[in-house]
Amino acid sequence: MSLDSRLWGKGRLGKNARGVHHTHPLICHLLDTAAVAEVVWDELLTAHQRSMVAGALQVPDEQARALAAFWAGLHDIGKISAPFQLHRDGPKHADGRLLAQELSGEQGYGFAACAAQDRQSHEAAAHLWLAGALKELGYPSSKRRPQSQLSHAVAQMLGGHGGRFHPVVYDKDSRCPVARHPGLGAGSWEEQRRSHFNEVRRVTGAKLVPQGRMTPGAAVILTGLVILSDWLASIEEEIRTRLREEGWAGTPDDLDSYWRIARTAAPRLMQQTDLLGTGFARPGPAQCAGETGLGASMAGQLPDLVTEHGPGLVVVTAPPSQDRTEAALRAAAMLGHAANARGLFYALPTGSAADSHMAQVHAFAAQSMTGPWRSLLLHSSSRLKPAEAAEQWAHANATGEVSAEPGEKWAPTANSWLNSHHRALLAALGTGTVDELLQAVMPVKFNVMRLFALSGKVVVVDEAHARGAWGQKLMLRFLEWAAALRIPVVLAAMAADKSVDAMLAAYRRGAGGGKEPVVQPRRPPAWSFVDAQSGGAHLPRQSAGAVRASTLSIEVIDGAPNDEIPTALAPLVATGNGKAVIYRSTPAEAIHTFRQLTQNLPGLDVTLIHEQMRNKDRWQRLAACRSAFSPNDGVRGPSVLVTTPMLEHVRGLQFDLVISGPAALADLLARAAQSTGDQPRLVVLRADNKSELDDAALVQRTDILLGEGRTVALPEELPLLLDEVYGEELVDGLEEAAARELQQLDNRRTVRERRASGTAGWLAVPGPWELDGDLGLLSRDHPGMEPELLSSVLGEEMVHVVCLYPGRLLEDGVLEQKLALDSKSRPKPGHLVPYLIPVPQRLVDGVAGDANRAWRTMTALKSVLRLNLTPENGEWVHTSAKHRFSMSELGLTIEQLP
Repeated sequence: MSLDSRLWGKGRLGKNARGVHHTHPLICHLLDTAAVAEVVWDELLTAHQRSMVAGALQVPDEQARALAAFWAGLHDIGKISAPFQLHRDGPKHADGRLLAQELSGEQGYGFAACAAQDRQSHEAAAHLWLAGALKELGYPSSKRRPQSQLSHAVAQMLGGHGGRFHPVVYDKDSRCPVARHPGLGAGSWEEQRRSHFNEVRRVTGAKLVPQGRMTPGAAVILTGLVILSDWLASIEEEIRTRLREEGWAGTPDDLDSYWRIARTAAPRLMQQTDLLGTGFARPGPAQCAGETGLGASMAGQLPDLVTEHGPGLVVVTAPPSQDRTEAALRAAAMLGHAANARGLFYALPTGSAADSHMAQVHAFAAQSMTGPWRSLLLHSSSRLKPAEAAEQWAHANATGEVSAEPGEKWAPTANSWLNSHHRALLAALGTGTVDELLQAVMPVKFNVMRLFALSGKVVVVDEAHARGAWGQKLMLRFLEWAAALRIPVVLAAMAADKSVDAMLAAYRRGAGGGKEPVVQPRRPPAWSFVDAQSGGAHLPRQSAGAVRASTLSIEVIDGAPNDEIPTALAPLVATGNGKAVIYRSTPAEAIHTFRQLTQNLPGLDVTLIHEQMRNKDRWQRLAACRSAFSPNDGVRGPSVLVTTPMLEHVRGLQFDLVISGPAALADLLARAAQSTGDQPRLVVLRADNKSELDDAALVQRTDILLGEGRTVALPEELPLLLDEVYGEELVDGLEEAAARELQQLDNRRTVRERRASGTAGWLAVPGPWELDGDLGLLSRDHPGMEPELLSSVLGEEMVHVVCLYPGRLLEDGVLEQKLALDSKSRPKPGHLVPYLIPVPQRLVDGVAGDANRAWRTMTALKSVLRLNLTPENGEWVHTSAKHRFSMSELGLTIEQLP
């Protein structure tokens, strides 16, 4: 039977003069995708990614390329089914009849009555049918364990192109797939699947039958290649340029001719992604003569280790500082060049830290990366439209024209192909939160696409230990996959402890290394290296050397914060010079302190920044802080920054004095790292409120450890102090009641951590060597695994508030038409990015907001809460049944009503 070009792959592509929907024949879409796959293989995959696939399949590189194109071309073969072709939303005649309706009236295209009720997706249909078709072709197969052989592995991989893999198809089902899913249809339906299969194979030239196996690494690379190729081949504007004339037959000659057209179009499609041409420059010779310390030690030894063993994992342990960040980025440059990587992702604990690091990452890229690079900001406040978030960040931070190199803007335009949540991680340069990494090893949609996006990059994780029990467990699983995929990784942590040792062991495990323990040197600063090729661990031949020693003075004060804060700042006011930062536990408390200081201490220059400000206001203030509180700002007069814990991981801010409420010791030390000089100072306000997110046991242990204050020799005593806060001996000497209370808090913490670690282990996808060939385990759904559970693993679930003023205007005059806020129009999410205010879900539970139907039905806006404000006693207010929202130039405050 000849190929039937009436079977459609893409529909609703506009209408012709008679009002009939244009369609794109399925065979053309399959060939489009195969042609793009060739370009992705040639232009985007690194040499290591290609060799990983060719080695697994046991075929030469050129044959692996042809097989990749062939398989990509088969991804939508499940669309040859009655439920898909005759779907009620398919392309129609002018009178509303389905174009494919004529098929059902032809003898060969008949199908059982139950076929229309077959709910199987076209992706699952492809998996089911291809498992048998590839087996018939001679691909290795197994009746008892089909997942262990290539025929099933390729079918399962292609069935996952919609973002989720499907369960194993056993031999009895693949022999007669129509019996299991009648929607597939027999007769002409089966003949057309075989005809399309054979033509794609003939045109792509994939004659070889591989005898290898689908390794975890090859599965990730091929899945990413197929999904990316499908996305590009599905760009509707481009499809319209390749539409076939009515009556196009799809003969072999027609297909050969169309293949030439598809191959010509594919490079143009790839160019639209802004993904090509980025790499790492060869690092210059180490210039560390006369230098000592972390940077000099790494520059003198790491290049030789990388040259000998290839890229791998570098772990850097040192107090938080600009120097540590520079050392981590220098290591990333060495690893990136050795791996021929095409980009970098810099991950931090919080979105605010990511915002603050983006400028430094850009400076690194300008010096260390070659070719054009596109940069995106990736965290909860940027997910609506990552490119527009990056552009707004650029405008907020710009002192002049923002460009990566003369004449070339680094931020993609708002209509960039990358401006989508699932695609954004592909960008050559990303600065975001560690959640973006952890989702790669959670059973969320397109998790394997995340692994693929990262597999061609260098990953830097700053404050790698700052994620609690959930994040620790998931980070270990990510590092296993990173090693299996040979992803170069740099981890930076405050101090070496058991969690850092566990991260070293996880990377070694993923790389197939030995099981003997490797311990990160405990004396900071220190570094170590694990090569991804063998999992071998390598410690530097000599210590990293001492950094500049200092003595941290910690003073604990019992008085009320409103009285003690002005007292602590009095010396700055008296001398007329100095800089301080005040950490309050909530935005409302930060606003109160800001108002108190501006009213009572007029000689102070006071700046306020907190998380419940509009994105653009927060970004502008962060940019201003980097100037006002930098080491060489030259600013005269006393200056104070009032903030919340959101800034504790921000680098480049330096103060003479740090004031903070009670917190866990690690958090206090991270804040204290912003105090500079030979005698940095930290004042802890014991009577202040602690954050709701802080662990009560660790806060109390920290309070007991610090007593009325102490001095800490840095960096030598830092790891000792962190060990001491967990020590059993801390309870010794406490009164019986106090000891019993602390023991109860410790027990609760232990239970929470074990529960969190256990749940994270249950939730995480299997490690690369635990799959046993079944890709479906990467997408498995557990009973009770709700979206809320996934959110809790990643940290507090956030919503975004947008405040609207009378007349349907935003405060700075953005018109209703621009945001499409009326009841009929659909809003444009990207326009909202500058005005979003991130707020924890727990603070707005039960708040419905004022969104209209068009707003609520948009997936991108489901986490955006729209509030119409009204004036009340000089404030802009929105009141719901249980909450009162108040918005001013100082940000948003939320009060829960009784």
